Amino acid sequence: MNIVDLSRQGFARLDLSRVPSPCFVVDEVAVERNLSILQDMSEQSGAQILLALKAFSMFALAPLVDRYLAGTCASGLFEARLGRERYTGLVSTYCAGFKDRELPEIIGLSDHLIFNTPAQHRRFAPEIEAARTGGENVSIGLRINPEHSEGWNPKYDPAAPCSRLGAPVSQMSDADLDGIEGLHMHTLCEQGFEPLLRTWEAVEPHLASWLPRMKWLNLGGGHHITMPDYNRDGLIGLVRRIRAQYDIEVFLEPGEAVALHAGILVGEVLDVAQNDMALAITDISATCHMPDVIEAPYRPDLLGERKEGAPVRIGGPSCLAGDVIGDYMPVAPLSPGDRIAFLDQAHYSMVKTNTFNGVPLPGIALWNSDTDDLRMIRTFGYDDFARRLS
Repeated sequence: MNIVDLSRQGFARLDLSRVPSPCFVVDEVAVERNLSILQDMSEQSGAQILLALKAFSMFALAPLVDRYLAGTCASGLFEARLGRERYTGLVSTYCAGFKDRELPEIIGLSDHLIFNTPAQHRRFAPEIEAARTGGENVSIGLRINPEHSEGWNPKYDPAAPCSRLGAPVSQMSDADLDGIEGLHMHTLCEQGFEPLLRTWEAVEPHLASWLPRMKWLNLGGGHHITMPDYNRDGLIGLVRRIRAQYDIEVFLEPGEAVALHAGILVGEVLDVAQNDMALAITDISATCHMPDVIEAPYRPDLLGERKEGAPVRIGGPSCLAGDVIGDYMPVAPLSPGDRIAFLDQAHYSMVKTNTFNGVPLPGIALWNSDTDDLRMIRTFGYDDFARRLS
């Protein structure tokens, strides 16, 4: 049985009324299953694997993550603090633009500090030198733009024309690598091994003369390593070859792969109506709780959905006309008070929630699909909404 079917069948056994609504429910068994796959890949290839906190920051599972992965990667000060304070292992921090006043603290929190451009690295060289004089031992890296695009959506393609992410390899010189110990590249989004291989084949000729000077190479995130159809043998072989050929450490930063098919978002039907088709208003908001539904866009799967039948358009409670999750065919007609759940919501949805229109934030629960143990980790109320505003 593949990971998608395991998720459906696992969460089908959960009584959705056991949690408040709305609520994220994360299955720790599913997370550990993903982590064990990543650990096996790490052991076979020699790559060090870091959890991308930007995708999944549920630090209640930090002790579990620590057992399997080498550390975390952060996108700025707050995530670096979270990685250092809540997790063990290496902290790698990259940001498209660091702030002067935050950099000293970030240096103290980070094992790897990755700059977006050579100019920014040169600008902050005095701060780095001062930190090292004070005893810090941070390794400095530079993000590169391979100028090879594999993106399926320009919004998620760091190698798209005019991208602000990374230094274009065609514009780099040897002088740009003075003081640099590692190179970082991240061009994938929810993709398999083959796009990574094509990217590497395109960029390796540019890097071949520089890599012997480096201590590490970070191949970024976007790798769907825990999906059943991912070519893990191919990735293992590529990492082994890079490590052997250039005598260099290799890092990977999966985010989604840690939490794929490991969580749901539970909601409640508030009202039903008819306007040329059946409508259902729920306390789950696309714009507040699953913004990628609008931004990507994509359609999340509904737990217990049929393949045929009369569709129901499910939307949220906000005043945004476009707060629509999608059209679905539930097993039974929906009525006020019914519980529903959307699948695969542990990654990105949890970290992107907001309180637009005063819509409450979902709670967070941890479930064990083997034992049926359920623990509420956090609920949110009015104070969480009000404190953000003034």
